[in-house]
Amino acid sequence: MKTAIAASLFVSMLSAFPAMAQTNQPPVEDFKPSALNQPGQQYPQVNSEGRARFRFVAPQAQHVAVNIGRTQLAKDENGAWVGTSQPLDEGFHYYHLTIDGATVNDGGTLCFYGSSRLESGIEIPAKDQDFYAMKDVPHGHMVQDRYYSKIANAWRRIFVYTPPNYDKNAAARYGVLYLQHGGGEDETGWPVQGKADVILDNLIAEGKAKPFIIVMESSSVGGGGARGGARGAGRGGVANIDFTAGFGRVLTEELIPFIDANYRTLADQAHRGMAGLSMGGMATRQITLANLDKFSHIGIFSGGSISLEDVDKAPGFKEKVKVVFVGYGSREIGNRVGGGVGGDPKVNTEALKQAGINTVFYVSPNTAHEWLTWRRSLHEFAPLLFQD
Repeated sequence: MKTAIAASLFVSMLSAFPAMAQTNQPPVEDFKPSALNQPGQQYPQVNSEGRARFRFVAPQAQHVAVNIGRTQLAKDENGAWVGTSQPLDEGFHYYHLTIDGATVNDGGTLCFYGSSRLESGIEIPAKDQDFYAMKDVPHGHMVQDRYYSKIANAWRRIFVYTPPNYDKNAAARYGVLYLQHGGGEDETGWPVQGKADVILDNLIAEGKAKPFIIVMESSSVGGGGARGGARGAGRGGVANIDFTAGFGRVLTEELIPFIDANYRTLADQAHRGMAGLSMGGMATRQITLANLDKFSHIGIFSGGSISLEDVDKAPGFKEKVKVVFVGYGSREIGNRVGGGVGGDPKVNTEALKQAGINTVFYVSPNTAHEWLTWRRSLHEFAPLLFQD
């Protein structure tokens, strides 16, 4: 049963509809184009209630559906299929269309890699979106880099965030956070959907976080390189993946040495952390517990937790680990996700705290297994990193 729950946890990001409040009231007619629309495109639109309105021109189609918000589409006299969703959770959501049985994307909006394919995306403005909004503050750089992995027998792409003024002070060195995506996603997840660089820029500008480097890689190894391995296995049972044998080796034996050799890092355990969302949280849990000589800061977002039993099986945990952060959406707690990998996350984190381990449990209000949960989790986790 535990395996089934855990597998469901990490695959749910790919298949679950965003949480929504059912209402039979007519929508408020203050719709505006989504912030993620293609230039000049008017649809999809969002309103102040968090509803989405869609319009797809397909006059010859017999059936058109959109897999978000329980939206019912109807064809108008111009051959356009139009419909309005129920109120959606705030934040980013993937979606796609089905036209006469064929799965296609919405040409009106940008596409993002999720659900193991490019998907359309829509952004429901969040009341607290200021923390990931682009502002007139010093900005770091999000760069694409590549390295060759002998273990994976492939060139691997990574994204590396360097904080503001990294290029201006050649003497400065920084801690590093290795930040992992979820199931069905890849190394573009955090730079694009997650807005990791903007979140860090804003925190640093506010004096709430120390500057540090973020490295974003694919958790998948083998079976097609960066797009195989864990991603394919995730559809059949992510809970059974041994990340320490695949991505764990690439990370600890190749990626960390590459980053330390090519970027100005503080190349020690005390200044190195790992975090991830959903499947990436599971990878983080496994890899950090097996490599406490390399990681001192652990962040698990909607991806299980660490129990006292785990601590007892990991010699030196209490002395080596500076912080354990566990974050979830409020709609996940007490539902099927609450009993995920490692046991009940709230109970586990409280037990670690009672045992004298610096542990933080965070709940994102009114979100489920979705990107606003993970943006908020990073925002809460980052200020805890690499403090004196």
